[in-house]
Amino acid sequence: MGSYLDFYRRSIEAPEAFWAEQARLIDWERPFDAVLDASRPPFARWFVGGRTNLCHNAVDRHLATRADQPALVFESTETDQRRQYTYAQLHAEVNRTAAMLRSLGVKRGDRVIVYMPMVPEAVFVLLACARLGAIHSVVFGGFAAHSLAMRIDDAKPVLLVTADAGMRAGRVVPYKPLVDEALTLAKHPPARVLVLDRGLVPNSPVTPERDVDFATLGREHEGARVPVEWMESSEPSYILYTSGTTGKPKGVQRDTGGYAVALASSMRHIYTGQPGEVMFTASDIGWVVGHSYIVYGPLLNGMTTVLYEGLPIRPDAAVWWRLIEQYRVSVMFTSPTAIRILKKQDAAFLKRHDTSSLRYLFLAGEPLDAPTHAWISDALPSTQVLDNYWQTETGWPILGPVPGVEPRKRKLGSPGAAIYGYRVKLVDGLSGEEVTAANQKGVLVIQPPLPPGCLSTVWGDDARFVSTYFSSFDTPLYNTFDWATRDADGDYFILGRTDDVINVAGHRLGTREIEEAISGHPAIAEVAVVGVKDELKGQVVMAFAVPKDPARLQREEDRDALSREVMDTVGRTLGAVARPAAVYVVANLPKTRSGKLLRRSIQAVAEDREPGDLTTIEDPGALEGIQAALKARPPKA
Repeated sequence: MGSYLDFYRRSIEAPEAFWAEQARLIDWERPFDAVLDASRPPFARWFVGGRTNLCHNAVDRHLATRADQPALVFESTETDQRRQYTYAQLHAEVNRTAAMLRSLGVKRGDRVIVYMPMVPEAVFVLLACARLGAIHSVVFGGFAAHSLAMRIDDAKPVLLVTADAGMRAGRVVPYKPLVDEALTLAKHPPARVLVLDRGLVPNSPVTPERDVDFATLGREHEGARVPVEWMESSEPSYILYTSGTTGKPKGVQRDTGGYAVALASSMRHIYTGQPGEVMFTASDIGWVVGHSYIVYGPLLNGMTTVLYEGLPIRPDAAVWWRLIEQYRVSVMFTSPTAIRILKKQDAAFLKRHDTSSLRYLFLAGEPLDAPTHAWISDALPSTQVLDNYWQTETGWPILGPVPGVEPRKRKLGSPGAAIYGYRVKLVDGLSGEEVTAANQKGVLVIQPPLPPGCLSTVWGDDARFVSTYFSSFDTPLYNTFDWATRDADGDYFILGRTDDVINVAGHRLGTREIEEAISGHPAIAEVAVVGVKDELKGQVVMAFAVPKDPARLQREEDRDALSREVMDTVGRTLGAVARPAAVYVVANLPKTRSGKLLRRSIQAVAEDREPGDLTTIEDPGALEGIQAALKARPPKA
């Protein structure tokens, strides 16, 4: 084991030689002609001319040595079901699913929307898409019909795969009615819908000629064998939509070869999972963590991956620790929010099961506060708890420890130093000049070319890729839109967002998207949405709405009724994940004399901080009105 500093320097100073070595971790059907083509900055193409396939690398190549090893373990505390698939069984299921998709017209380059709960069939569909060379786009099962329709119109899929329902906290969440509504709203609805009937909704609606039953079609393709479609490294593997500062979601486009290499490398060097070991990532396939470290990463590495449908505290707060004991989990990955939820439970739950197999617990998705880090570290004495920082756009960590190369002393509150391959800098938010002094605040940026595995562009919109991520400063730099500091040892501390994206329990929500949804309510004249610090979730959404009719301000019952209506509007339009923690009905919103909304001042007041320089405010009474509303009625979670 060498020095991580030397390892990092080689990745920056000799990136082509470095990544050519990492590329040996996966199979190539045709070797690449060049490691990197950065001739059209800020775009980068990795392993140019090489041909590979994510499904082959995740499944087929392990059959010779791991056919009988468990590949996928499924546990649902919602339905009390468990299933297990060896690599041979996973190979058979993925082939059958690929044949099913092919029979519905899916071919290389086609898009498939996946709107499914955490069930094995969802994993089969993703891997089957990769096998066929189709581009999957998973939409989180909690998203509402309007949000789903927007993503359908952007991706223009030939097929949508869904289920009758998901479950959360023992409650059935019907998916099919949302899909049906989304397809009536969409301008480019797919011709066919493949529906997995879990038996959760009696008489789930069916549209003849369009809807196809998953089980029935599956029986027709039992035992099918579908050859792998070899993809040029830069061809897209999937689209994953993420909220931006505009209402229209951004389709993060991922390549094939670069992503496979980055994940295989990260499994070895960062997460230190060994082939044959078990990894449990408690996330959802609707998020990037689920793509990278439930589905692709562990399987690329020949591990067993645990797919869990349920909450961390149901049936009780020991359920995760039971899974660790039962399956001898070596590496776990979840969010700080989940640990904060567990922290509120009886500590005895942590001692109920043997967790000695767990070497590492990785946490990401939002800043990890020092008290939570310290608590879980003490609670799991045989486990190293490690923070790491990354984004949907990068697909794997930007900052963090690399224990597979060299263990480093952790610092509470810091994810760590720059990960190999990333040219990370801090720059002044206005001038773009590099910030070099220790502990000085700056915007966290990455100097292109971005390393393998990062987004290659925004789906169908190269101009938006450049304007969103590389146009903040005079020099083209990838903007993470996060403030940070760096100490004298090179370790970073994330301070919060520079833009109007709210991070709720690791879910990124655009303020503009929520504001547009609220503005759709006929009684609302104007609205401001901000993210407010929350001890449990990191941030929560708060909305401040001005009614068209001032009379609705007069009585508390009228204000409360309007608040509930606004919350319901957001729930219907964007889904429960975007529903505000509180909606305050106010007379005015604070603005500058030029009409710019002072969201930062609203946020400061909501967090009981000084609102800053108010010399530019047009109506100081607007901020006082917000302060009065906050004092009069505490937020409703």
